[in-house]
Amino acid sequence: IMIPHQLIWAIMLLPLGAFVVNGLVLRLFVRRESKLYGYITIFAIGAAAVCAIWTLVSLMNTEGHRIAIDAIPWLTVGNFSFSVGIIADQLSAIMAVVVSIISLTVQIYSLGYMHGDEAGYYRYYTWMCLFTFAMLGLVFASNLLFTFVFWEMVGLCSYLLIGFWFHKKSAADAAKKAFLVTRLGDFGFLAGILIIFFNTGTLDIERLQVM
Repeated sequence: IMIPHQLIWAIMLLPLGAFVVNGLVLRLFVRRESKLYGYITIFAIGAAAVCAIWTLVSLMNTEGHRIAIDAIPWLTVGNFSFSVGIIADQLSAIMAVVVSIISLTVQIYSLGYMHGDEAGYYRYYTWMCLFTFAMLGLVFASNLLFTFVFWEMVGLCSYLLIGFWFHKKSAADAAKKAFLVTRLGDFGFLAGILIIFFNTGTLDIERLQVM
């Protein structure tokens, strides 16, 4: 069973597409409490889960159990270049299945949980799409720079969701506390990435694995 490389990209891009549709398109034409936001999110993440399962099954039947997607050049600084790419192996595919299925069950449950929240319904599903995209990007990133970028995006989404009902002081305070605590961890993460880069000259995960 072979899987098209485009389908692996789709695991990440489906939640991102739902984020764009919910946050930039539907918001202009649909009532903020409409369940359409939830249905679009569930469809996108459900499709991503199917793609993730298909990817895992394919990798189990692929020699080397690994698929590396050709990187797209993103930034060049002097002799160094950074690219956007995907590494899909059995571990990342398992994590993608876990992330997408758990996210899907949360979205389905939230249809009832968020019922009647007219002010925040569209915000919730928009941010959950972005959160899922960030988690999947973290799983598949082919270099440490984008691993860090997606990790920061996960932190942003956590802040937004923890303080979702920001009019409540307890929620706002909890969001600020989480944001400050995770920034301390981010400093250590970034320091580790810089140490690796200055000692190896690369942030590409495949190249680092063979060093």
